[in-house]
Amino acid sequence: MKIAVMGSGGVGGFYGARLAHVGCDVTFIARGAHLTAMRERGLTIENETQGAIHVSSVKATDDPASIGPVDLVLFA
Repeated sequence: MKIAVMGSGGVGGFYGARLAHVGCDVTFIARGAHLTAMRERGLTIENETQGAIHVSSVKATDDPASIGPVDLVLFA
């Protein structure tokens, strides 16, 4: 399933990283320093009950048109 996450902050980052971690094709849409940070360091979710998840290589862009057709858009 191809997914675009529009709004990759706390909520979008959490759900998008979880989906990417289990193998979904996720592209995050972000801008500025946040976009740069995701491209350089990936995304990490720290959770005391379920443990930490780190997605080291995330697809991220500031141009939604560059993603192409998707099955699902998550607005967060």
